Amino acid sequence: MPSPENEQTIQKTSSRFFLGLMSVLGAIFFIVFMGLGIWQVERLQWKLDLIARVDARVHAEPIAAPGPDDWANVNQKDDEYRHVMLTGTYLNDKEVLVHALTERGAGYWVLTPMRSPDGALTFINRGLVPNDKRDPSSRQETQIAGETTVTGLLRMPEPDGFFLRPNDPARNDWNSRDVAAFAQKENLGPVAPYFIDADATASAGALPIGGLTVVKFRNSHLSYAITWFALAAMIAGAAIFLWRHERRSKS
Repeated sequence: MPSPENEQTIQKTSSRFFLGLMSVLGAIFFIVFMGLGIWQVERLQWKLDLIARVDARVHAEPIAAPGPDDWANVNQKDDEYRHVMLTGTYLNDKEVLVHALTERGAGYWVLTPMRSPDGALTFINRGLVPNDKRDPSSRQETQIAGETTVTGLLRMPEPDGFFLRPNDPARNDWNSRDVAAFAQKENLGPVAPYFIDADATASAGALPIGGLTVVKFRNSHLSYAITWFALAAMIAGAAIFLWRHERRSKS
């Protein structure tokens, strides 16, 4: 039977081991949580910078849309939501309708290829038409003939549809704005690797309804940072509590 002295020694050893283990785990979790919090603060700054850049692009005066010589350099980081302008002729017989759900209700985006004077083709998202205006013959006024100029926001394509709503070119059923697939379906050859969301027209109620681009970025990084820092603070608080408790026990 162990003596009282041996029992106390065993208890002290177990206590030291437990405190040592908790200290190591606490330090690891504290470092991890602080690191995640700092990372979220950095992401927050990145997101705020992104929002500021995009806002400046959206409200800037329109510039010439990238031509074929610049297509290879167009990318999401540098060009998406840039306010651009393009002059050309609509190929109305090649328009593509894409399912849309907007603040104006359900309907279709009307994407029509525009041929520039140099022969380049660029899809223009001219805007929304309601379901009952799907057939072009029901909206003859939208079939603009001759050369015209459009301004709008440069957008990157949405290839392959969406996870639960894939595109079905064979049925001409489109759920995303995949300009490469449109061009292949319509045998158009090379087209711009972007499309343009047309600005709103001056005529109220005119179809298609342009200017419906939603420029909004989810920004939850601050709340995430607060959560991680709070968890780190809880770990630190628990460590202080255990340390004070151990000191009182020794006293």
